[in-house]
Order: sequence, then structure tokens, then C-alpha cells
Amino acid sequence: MSPPARKRVRHALVGAGARAEMFVRALAVDHADTAELVALADVNQARTAAHNRWLAALGHPPVPTYAAADFATMLARERVDVVLVTSVDVTHDEYVVAALRAGCDVVTEKPMTVDAPRCRRILDAVAETGRRVTVAFNYRYNPLHEQVRRLLADGAVGEIGSVHFEWLLDVRHGADYFRRWHRDKAASGGLLVHKSGHHFDLVNWWLDARPVEVHAAGRLFFYGETGRRHGYARDYDRAHGSPAAADDPFALRLADHPRLRELYLDAEAEDGYRRDRNVFAPGVTIEDDLAVLARYSTGATMTYHLTAYAPWEGYRVMVNGSRGRLELEVTESDHVSPAVAGALKGAALHGDEAAAEQGAARLTLRPFWEPPVRIPVDGWTRQGHGGADTRMNRVLLGGEPDPMGRAATARDGALALLTGLAANRSLTTGAPVRVADLLTLP
Repeated sequence: MSPPARKRVRHALVGAGARAEMFVRALAVDHADTAELVALADVNQARTAAHNRWLAALGHPPVPTYAAADFATMLARERVDVVLVTSVDVTHDEYVVAALRAGCDVVTEKPMTVDAPRCRRILDAVAETGRRVTVAFNYRYNPLHEQVRRLLADGAVGEIGSVHFEWLLDVRHGADYFRRWHRDKAASGGLLVHKSGHHFDLVNWWLDARPVEVHAAGRLFFYGETGRRHGYARDYDRAHGSPAAADDPFALRLADHPRLRELYLDAEAEDGYRRDRNVFAPGVTIEDDLAVLARYSTGATMTYHLTAYAPWEGYRVMVNGSRGRLELEVTESDHVSPAVAGALKGAALHGDEAAAEQGAARLTLRPFWEPPVRIPVDGWTRQGHGGADTRMNRVLLGGEPDPMGRAATARDGALALLTGLAANRSLTTGAPVRVADLLTLP
């Protein structure tokens, strides 16, 4: 007698923008044996309709769609087990808390939320309901980052004294944060929360530590109105239909990208959201050049720098310890090709554009009194965040075992967020900020 069929976990998604597509496809195709997509919700019904058209192209039947205002109704009517939250960052807590109180577990895109009060709401709801929140820190699943975790946990550099972490966003990827809603710090928390939260989480995970004190300095140097002095600015508000944008390498041409056209250009009539703002237009309230000094519960320190206007994209991580040094150097793209300057990061890597740019990764252990050792890493790729998206979905949606503890909890999400929030406050005050003064965690 064959065993009974495994019940598929019922998932609903709120926030049907571009990031949602990765989860929708994973549910419809890659993990359809363990999970199912049963509903979509968004403030804009044109976007949910676009996802249903794409589902049809995958051979998947359309799923019910709901206005975001009817989120609670959707959870009850569709008997949802797990909610995927991929909405604008400042709205995460609204959906996370409502889902938990409705008896659902939650997978939320990073950052978990954008400020301390919203973070407290989520943590309190987790404690009250006993339900689970998982933060989709996909960089934990990058095979390079897993290898760093294993090496450090095995004592490869001994006791860790310090970390130096530099992240470079090139003038294609970095510019994109200044075209869309992320340019508004009230909506995204700024790059120290929205983008650097990935990196702060990695350091917390690698060190098995929590941030204690943070000091930061930074400014809006390149983009926004302040960047006009560099000579790149064109006079237009948004790229679509603007002759001044025709020769602008910083312009995003929505009409040239079928997926983005459906999600945003064709959906503008419903909510007025413009995805292709001029990166030098007024209204930018986030920074693009940021330096952070953090101290951790283990006594280790981190120096961190984020540059959002670099000529190439990648990062360097150096871990100094009592027995040597571990160095990770990743080039995601060695330059921005003029042919794809107006495309989005990843377009060249997924076959939509010519892949003129080169990438590479190197992991090196430098023990005391010995030659350096090149550490081979299998599975790294330039696609899908170093192969991390596929690996993350196998755990979060496919039920794959996770012995490394890569699935980040609500507490992990809070710790990554608090580093960024403390840094943001330090930008304002000019003084070091104790993390415990923002939010106390058990």
C-alpha cells in the first residue's frame, strides 16, 4: 500500500512587483510537489493580472487575485498556510502581523521592516501567536558565503578580531535604487537598511554575534540633485516619453523590457507609480556613499563601506583572526557595458542582453607562517545572487533540510535591521549609537 500523498503547503503572495516573480515561478514550477500558490494580492490589480498571464505561459492555472485592502479576506477564503511578503518595505509589518494573527507563517523579503517600532510589532506578534517569520536573506545561501561560515566555525582563522567589508554597486544596479520607491528613505529605510541589511546579516551569521554599537558617516554624493555638478544630469522627470532621456546612460526604458512594461508602465493608470524616475531628479532622500564602524558582542569590529556609483560591481570581505586571515573577493561584473547601461542588473546574465561583462570569485585562506591557500568553491554562479535564490527556495518552499541554519528568523531580521537603524541614527547625530538604545532583544 503506497503512503498517502503529502499535503502541499498553501502559499499566498502580497506585493506583486518584479521581485515576486522569483517566488511565483518557484511555486508554480520548481516546487509544485510540495507547495502551491493559491492567491495574489497587490495595491495594483494590473500587476496581479500580469503574474496570472505569466502563470498561464508556464502551464499553471490562474489564481484568485485580491486588492491589498482585502488581505485578511484572502487569508481566510483561500485557507492560506504561508504568506510571502514582497511589498514595499515600509508595509511589511502590516502584512506580517496580520498574517501571523490569522494563523499563518510568513516568509518576508528583506529587510523585515524599516524602523524599530515596526520591528517591535513583528516580534511581539511572533511571541503572541507562536507562528514563524522567516526573512529571505538569500545571500546566506550563496555557496561562497556558506563556505565562509564553515571555515570560520571550524576555526580557520582562530578567534576573530575584525572584519573589513566593502560592497560596490555599479552605475547600472546602484542607479536603479534612485529611479524607484527606494529613493524615499521613509519607504525603504535607505540603503543601510534595504541593501546593507543583507551584508549586516551575513556578518552576524558568520560571527555568530550581535551588533552592540555602531558609528556611521555618509552622504548623497553622486545621485539626486547634489549629483548635477558631476555633469551627468539630463532635464527630465521620468524616462518614458522624454526626449532628454534618449541618450542618458542612467535612463531605464520600460517599454524595451516586456516584463517591466507589464508590471509598471501598463499599470500606471491604477496607482500612478513611476518606475523610471530620473536618478538626478529632486526627491532623493537616501544616501549613496556610506561608511560604518560596528562593534559586536564577541568584541570583534567591522569596518564597512557601501558605494552605489561604482564602475564595477562586487565585494571584498576580509576576516582577521588569531591564526590568520580569510579573504573573499567577488567580481559580479567588471564594468558596465554601454550596450546594456540602461538595462537592469542580471539582464545580461539571463540572456536578455549581450553578456559583455566578466565576473569571478576567489576565496583565500592566509594562515600565519604558511603560503596562502586557495579554497575551491563549487556551485557559485553569476546568476540568481550567486546561485542563492534557487538554493533558498529549496529550503523555504521545497522543505529541504537546513543543517547550516540558513533560514533567518525574525530575531535574525531584527539584528540585521538594527545595525542599519543604528547607522542611520549615527548619520544624523554624528555620534556612536548603542543598539540596545533602539530596541532591546531577549
